[in-house]
Amino acid sequence: MDLKLFEEMALLSRAGTPFVLATVIDHSGSSPRKAGAKMLMRSDGTILGSVGGGRVEAETLQAAMAALVEGTPRTLTFVLTEEHGFVCGGTMRVYVEPHGRAPQLVMIGAGHIGKATAALAKVCGFRVTVVDERMEHANREAIASADDLLCCPITEAFTRLTLNDNSYVVVATPGHLHDFEAVREALRSPACFIGLVGSRRKRQALLQTLTEEGFTAEDQTRVVTPIGVEIGAETPEEIAVSIVSQLIQKRRGHETDRGSNSLGRRGFTAHGELQATPSP
Repeated sequence: MDLKLFEEMALLSRAGTPFVLATVIDHSGSSPRKAGAKMLMRSDGTILGSVGGGRVEAETLQAAMAALVEGTPRTLTFVLTEEHGFVCGGTMRVYVEPHGRAPQLVMIGAGHIGKATAALAKVCGFRVTVVDERMEHANREAIASADDLLCCPITEAFTRLTLNDNSYVVVATPGHLHDFEAVREALRSPACFIGLVGSRRKRQALLQTLTEEGFTAEDQTRVVTPIGVEIGAETPEEIAVSIVSQLIQKRRGHETDRGSNSLGRRGFTAHGELQATPSP
């Protein structure tokens, strides 16, 4: 069983699919499983292996689900006496460890830059969701790399998305109105990173709009614009490299002190024509 379990761990890890491994790390007396017993729980709740069945397994699965959401391990202690609802006696300790909690990238806009960024982010370990209300852009033929596609208005998309502190939002729509709408919605979420493709002039317009709408200075510091590290990029693919590089900096905890003033490309015009260019 352990061989099958390890093979499944390898498959899930290569696919970037989250899972939880529960291991009995200590036992005494009469316990259903001994130290070393393992159980793998996939993100859909299905399991492989066992840590003992019954209440022990039920409570371990409950803890595994919580660990998967929070991304933090935990140790469970079971006193297996009638007083605690068990009948076999003895004690057990189970270590519950989440694996492969892939960061989520929500790419708002499926133009040239959105398409290139989604593809690169995917191979860099992000789970990618692309949002665009234009059916000719938000489809599997156009965006084969995305894990999920949402072809709907931006406001609707944010009601369907589940964002957490491991979520990254990158905005590159065809125009100011949609850009600003996406930033507003992202600011209402717990996303750890919000980036906007555009010019410095667009940045000033955005910050003024956010101020007028009641967003605080602290809210505004969450928005990185222009997005991207400074590599002198020009093509959509090069711009994608600059954007994903900044996402990786954030993910790995090595942000520079440039903050929202960092540049990763040539300058954009005030209306962001480059990101508005339709995909082929």
